[in-house]
Amino acid sequence: MLPCTYPRTTMKTTQSLRLAGCAALFTFVAYAIPSPARTRVQDPQDALSELLAKEGIELDYATGAMSIPARVLITTELLEYLLVNNQGASHESLLVTDAKPSLVNAGMLALGLEPGENMRRERVAPNQVETGDAPPEMRLVVPQGDGLLPYLAWKEGAELYFMRAEDALCDLAAERSMRRHRWVFLGSRFAEFGPNREEQFVADVEGNLINLAFFTEGSTLMTSALPECANQTIWGANDWLLPPRGEAVRLILSREPLLTVPSAFLASLPEPVRERNGIQR
Repeated sequence: MLPCTYPRTTMKTTQSLRLAGCAALFTFVAYAIPSPARTRVQDPQDALSELLAKEGIELDYATGAMSIPARVLITTELLEYLLVNNQGASHESLLVTDAKPSLVNAGMLALGLEPGENMRRERVAPNQVETGDAPPEMRLVVPQGDGLLPYLAWKEGAELYFMRAEDALCDLAAERSMRRHRWVFLGSRFAEFGPNREEQFVADVEGNLINLAFFTEGSTLMTSALPECANQTIWGANDWLLPPRGEAVRLILSREPLLTVPSAFLASLPEPVRERNGIQR
């Protein structure tokens, strides 16, 4: 991870910059498209969808969901991330994507998400702490706020595979799959990566999009929100549920529970082609 300094702007200003960045993206799309084409794209949502589609990112405003291209990455080692790109923590992530984090972030903002609060630890109130020489107790506060439900999807011949992403993750301590829950949108942050340099969108620099284990920096786009995620050494993959490493899947993030893949995303579902143990998957 590259060394960085925290931005000198306030949190309110940083969030304003983040939201302004999304607005700027809409403006860029509106004026970057040649004049004849611009007359055909009247809705800013359509213009944004067209731009994101170049990264393989799909938005479905009707269902409040987005689909991100990804590949299965780590299935036999401990995990700390659900999704990174090639410059992120690729040695400890279940999935990897070629999509640019700031564009994924723009898609999340376009779905109406507001940045929530990252995990933190706070002191227990003095009247709840035993007297004596014992140090003050600290209480974990899990991430709070707006978020999305993650799903994995792909197809094999005529068969459609669709599951909650948590089902593909194993809680080694509890000896069960990860508990299903709503993952909290953070929207990353801006920071200076060196003296006298302009602030940059940290997720673009570090390449980590969605964390599985907790990190205090809040640099990712989205975080898990279960108390057990404070432990970074208990997460693995239920690899028998997944295509082999390197195979393509779609990560679908939805504001509401889904029973199946939204029809808007069906055409882009990938089909694994590798063989595992001589059996076509």
